[in-house]
Amino acid sequence: MGDEEQKVVMGSRSSSETESTNFELTIDEVIEDYVGAFGLSQMLNVLLVSLAWIFDAHSTLVTIFSDAQPPGWRCKTGSCPSDHTHSSSTHNSASISNVCGLVPGSWEWVNGRTSSTIAEWNLVCDRKFLAAIPASFFFLGSLIGSGVFGHLADSWLGRKRTVFVSCILTSITFLLTSFSPNVWVYALLRFANGFARSGIGISCIVLSTEAVGKKWRGQVSQYGFFLFTVGFLSLPVIAYPTRTHWRNLYRFLSIPPLSYAVLLLPFVSESPRWFLVRGRSQEALAVLNRLARLNGKASIPNNVTLAKPSATSEIAAAAAEDKGESLWRTKWAAKRMAIVMLAGFGVGFVYYGVQLNVENLNISFYITVFINGLMEIPAVFIGSFFMGFSNRRLLFSVSAYIAGIACILCTLFSHKGGRDRGSMASKSKAPFNGNWGQLLVEAIGFLGASLAFDILYGYSVELFPTNVRNFAVSMMRQAVMLGASMAPLLVVVGRLSPSLSYFVFGGLSLFSGVLTLWLPDTRNAPLYETLKQQQEQEKQIQLSKQSAV
Repeated sequence: MGDEEQKVVMGSRSSSETESTNFELTIDEVIEDYVGAFGLSQMLNVLLVSLAWIFDAHSTLVTIFSDAQPPGWRCKTGSCPSDHTHSSSTHNSASISNVCGLVPGSWEWVNGRTSSTIAEWNLVCDRKFLAAIPASFFFLGSLIGSGVFGHLADSWLGRKRTVFVSCILTSITFLLTSFSPNVWVYALLRFANGFARSGIGISCIVLSTEAVGKKWRGQVSQYGFFLFTVGFLSLPVIAYPTRTHWRNLYRFLSIPPLSYAVLLLPFVSESPRWFLVRGRSQEALAVLNRLARLNGKASIPNNVTLAKPSATSEIAAAAAEDKGESLWRTKWAAKRMAIVMLAGFGVGFVYYGVQLNVENLNISFYITVFINGLMEIPAVFIGSFFMGFSNRRLLFSVSAYIAGIACILCTLFSHKGGRDRGSMASKSKAPFNGNWGQLLVEAIGFLGASLAFDILYGYSVELFPTNVRNFAVSMMRQAVMLGASMAPLLVVVGRLSPSLSYFVFGGLSLFSGVLTLWLPDTRNAPLYETLKQQQEQEKQIQLSKQSAV
């Protein structure tokens, strides 16, 4: 046999042996070696998934407009007492209490009864406390929904179908809310809307990060917040044309989530990691193959199989086991979860509290909300940039410290140049007639709170394994919502004592930053699949670091 023939035979044998050899790789290895860390397929997938954050923003912030204090009231001709005969001009919302002594029917709201829920149901004077109930109910619904959807997304429903169900329910509850006959039904429907939207944010951030390379997880976890900002910024634009009919605002907002769920969500791929922990390895490989082809890569070789994080029976048991019970029984995970939740409570309190405090700024209402929304943009870009290479724990702490220090500095401005609620000057309609020093410091504080809020979500994804990841993020979100539900109370107190409210905001933010000192950093760490695997791997990494020292 000639030399050339021998080479051909040896080459064929070598190729045949290679193809017959099975290679067991982790999902991270398959993504890095065959799919691509972050190609066109993942980019499109992340974009499509993140679009749902727009509806999350609409649900969370719509009450800024629908439940707003009316812009003013006016006396009907010849109906007011003599000392109110010159009150036909628009009154500031701070002077709304003046109508309490007037005869019903002697005055009217400037934009009509349908301009907001407060105007339609007269939630002023002795009924003013009822105006806070819908917002509180919304956050309570979000708190409960976070736990329910987190469990469903980790168990039989999956990430993608959880987003679908959440969007459909969000659309339905938006529409039903527009038909509310009174404040009590309205509050219950806001509770339902809060419950419905809870599956969007949790599942979207997990779904976005579970199919990209580990170096891209930090940046990808921030992209959803950019779309949340788009939703935030779009609200004033949507709300202004409906400023005289709050019900039309809810009807319009019911259309986008339904359209998205039916037309765009079908093109999103389910998480291959979720398929794997459910014992569906072939479906996980099918998703990875589809992503690889869209990235212009060759198909994953047939002899490549996905490494199971533990024995098959153990995976099935982990999938069937109650997520909360499993997480809270594991000492290291329970400690980590408690710290994350405490930090989330502080961040949620400050992040939502500063937004709800917008009514206390002496600037045109729509402009103020728009400016607050603009503050989210640099937070997203800063977070995306630094999450690519920096220590997550340090980045979160610094952001929380910035927010805390800025809020405390706001106490210096709380008694200077603030809104004089009883003066005629407060009735000026000039759009920029406020204390710019306070506004600037508040903007920096909100930027820090927004950055800490965004980073905490991405950080939480990396702190827990696949089989409890959605549940863990949902628990963190529940803590955020608990903080958010209590923030309006402090906003009310802030009307009487601005210094106290700013000091509490600052103190909680600093406390959240300090807490994370007891958490591990997760930069470039792999995403583990089960609690047992993560415990063993992290212990080995810790031992190797100690031996190196």
